[in-house]
Amino acid sequence: MNRQAKLCIPRRVVTGLRDGKSVFVSDGPTPNAHVYKSVPGHMTSVVYATASEPRLPQDHAETAPPQIRVPPEPGETKLMVVVFPPDSVFATVDPAAALDEQAVHIPGLIEAFEANAPGMHRTDTVDYDIVLDGEVWLELDDGAETLLRQGDIAIQCGTRHAWRNKSDRPATLCFVLIGAERM
Repeated sequence: MNRQAKLCIPRRVVTGLRDGKSVFVSDGPTPNAHVYKSVPGHMTSVVYATASEPRLPQDHAETAPPQIRVPPEPGETKLMVVVFPPDSVFATVDPAAALDEQAVHIPGLIEAFEANAPGMHRTDTVDYDIVLDGEVWLELDDGAETLLRQGDIAIQCGTRHAWRNKSDRPATLCFVLIGAERM
């Protein structure tokens, strides 16, 4: 995604089989992408989801409909694209309005966020996090931070963390969430 396309709904191309032949079964905007009214410059989208034991060929039903529960169960996966506006934007929003809107569009995930520690959250997942554009800081619960830039990959292993965009432009990340069992 380039700077002009930050809040464009991601295009999703899905392949499959028909009569034993590879085909494109869908090609268009991600059905559940949401550009937030309460948080200017923020977009979330669950692009695709798989069951804990995916079967091939897929039946071509929509795997990530609007308002799908985001955190996957053990073995399931969710693919997300998120655009984070600068932290300075988050500092100006109505927190109640943002929470209400996020509760509708990222159910299950927004509940993982801590009210007394903005941005901090933990899910029972192993996440492959790829910075597609911009830069973002990954903060851990002890305050340790590392800067991630375009092309960098972080592997989150069920840890308490927050994403901080300290820059003056949006950051776009791709997340592959793999449901895990916490021991």
